[in-house]
Amino acid sequence: MTASPVSRAPALPRVLKWLAVALIAPLLLAVLFILVFGWNWLRAPIERMALEKTGRVLTIQGDMQVALGWPRPRVSASAVSFANPAWAQEKQMFTADAVELTLDLSQLIGGKLVFPELRLERPVVFLEQGSAGRQSWLLDPQQQDPGARIQIDRLTLDQGQLGFDDALQKTSIRAKLASLAPTAGSTLDAGLSFSANGKYKGQTLKAEGSGGPVLALRDDSTPYPLDIDASVGQTRVRAQGSITSLLKFTAVDLNMALSGDNLAQLYPLLGIAFPTTRSYVTAGQLRHSGTSWRYDKFSGRIGRSDIGGSLEVKTGGPRPLLTAELSSSLLDLADLGPLIGARPGSVQAAKKAAEQLPSALESTAGATPARARVLPDLPFNTERWGSVDAEVGLRAKALKRDKELPLEDLVVHLSLKDAVLTLDPLNFGLAGGELNTVIKLDGRNDPIKAQAKVRARKVLLAKLFPTVELNQNTIGQINGEFNLSGQGNSVARMLASANGQVGLVVSGGEISRLMMEKAGLHLWEILQLSLSGDRLIKLRCAVADFEVKGGKMRTDALVLDTQVTTLIGSGTIDLGQEQIDLTFNQKTKKTSPLALRSPIYVRGSFAKPELGVDKGRVAVRALGAIALGLVNPFLALLPLIDAGPGQDSDCGQLVRDARALPRAGSQSK
Repeated sequence: MTASPVSRAPALPRVLKWLAVALIAPLLLAVLFILVFGWNWLRAPIERMALEKTGRVLTIQGDMQVALGWPRPRVSASAVSFANPAWAQEKQMFTADAVELTLDLSQLIGGKLVFPELRLERPVVFLEQGSAGRQSWLLDPQQQDPGARIQIDRLTLDQGQLGFDDALQKTSIRAKLASLAPTAGSTLDAGLSFSANGKYKGQTLKAEGSGGPVLALRDDSTPYPLDIDASVGQTRVRAQGSITSLLKFTAVDLNMALSGDNLAQLYPLLGIAFPTTRSYVTAGQLRHSGTSWRYDKFSGRIGRSDIGGSLEVKTGGPRPLLTAELSSSLLDLADLGPLIGARPGSVQAAKKAAEQLPSALESTAGATPARARVLPDLPFNTERWGSVDAEVGLRAKALKRDKELPLEDLVVHLSLKDAVLTLDPLNFGLAGGELNTVIKLDGRNDPIKAQAKVRARKVLLAKLFPTVELNQNTIGQINGEFNLSGQGNSVARMLASANGQVGLVVSGGEISRLMMEKAGLHLWEILQLSLSGDRLIKLRCAVADFEVKGGKMRTDALVLDTQVTTLIGSGTIDLGQEQIDLTFNQKTKKTSPLALRSPIYVRGSFAKPELGVDKGRVAVRALGAIALGLVNPFLALLPLIDAGPGQDSDCGQLVRDARALPRAGSQSK
């Protein structure tokens, strides 16, 4: 006989009731426990768990409160501290009068400790990076696991102090933060102010400014307002705008002014090699998104030159790629000196030193004085060339220069790739013509391997030497080519080891007769032209051809042929010693009743070249004239008369004759 269905019906509800009681009872007991004893009972388990997981002491001395909610309960506690690892300089990594946070339980189940919001009252935080990659804010026992950290999305601070130390990077920073008072009639938080000082990568750091009330550390949607005035060493930055995600810099939009003593000083700060420059100041818009950083529409000055344009740095490749298009309305050539290793005022200093050399010799009898140098001799820092690839263009509309340098404008494109620097083109306007240059410096070698090709086209003689009064009316164009290669870590050392060819030619034109009569030492004609005025004569040709070996330029041909005089030169120019030793012999084409007829010597240093004649030969001719004058006064002029060949010579033959002359140093070979 079976039981009826009616007799078993009450059993299921009874089971459900007991099951509900079994589930609800612990919860009710927990609620009752919390109502009686509060949340402070959680302090000991939390402290014990922190010690077990990190090996560091967490202390909660004040009351705890928990506002339950899924998946983000809110927890608050007072008088909280957390110790630094034993190797750190500061005992406590973190102390605060009060802590309020939301905890993401969904992330905690996955083993990640995430605080979507964290508020600290009067915190004192010291973070430190030690040797072997240890970082005090990593919570694993060895402080080396990047995943063992607390992720904080939004942080609010009230009257806090922050410190960071990294001995290996020579960095030690201390900062103070304070909440700003709200404006009158407003209930909104006005934000916070901050100040910082210390050392960053060995350079003195000072900063102050203000920002929003909430530090959006990982918020990719809300820009954080920022106003900062900071200096690191001699570099000063003033910026105002916003940064999205303070830890990841998802986006940046700042009006930024940058100034300093030298752009090269940015290398320790940015890790990107900038050229050595004079003091600078710029202002523009700094923007960042993705892998691109742009300094847009900036303007400013470097030295006494104005500069403007746009600059972009792209990251994500084997090294950053810097591209820039720059322009200058007025470029001071003196500001280019540091780029090629010239010391400040080196040319002027060399000339002054050369002028003072005789007195220096007298005051330092027995000592060997240092010779004044003209060529740039400061070494290039090729160690930094591998930090960045670059494509930079610069155009200068006008050049500020010494009167002796007839340069007119500049167009240059710089390419730096795999530590190989190329300037192609490097073009100047020169004396009404053009100087087209291609330079390649291979920084992968020590010393640097260098190549330079220069083409001079349609350079006007009249403008080439603007300070020579006798040359102002000269008519003619110079064309030429330089092709040199060498090695060295400065321009001076590269030229001191240079090999190649240097050639210049002038075909046709006119030149000052007074200048050529002086070159021929024709005293009678010089007197005549000084009284009656100068005039132009035909310039048939001029050729300068040098072979360069081991930094010494030896003349293959050096000829200047005019209607009245032909000058044929020979000798050397030593680029390593910066010495000139050239001799010019005159061939007069017309009889001169009064001439000294002596070779002309150009000798001395680049800083102080000297022009002279053979004083012994001049003296012999003068004595001969005096002796004959004692016999007959008219005979005194005979030694001074230059009869001349009386006809023009073929220019090509002159060049062949010049090349047949013995070269300086040939006897020693």
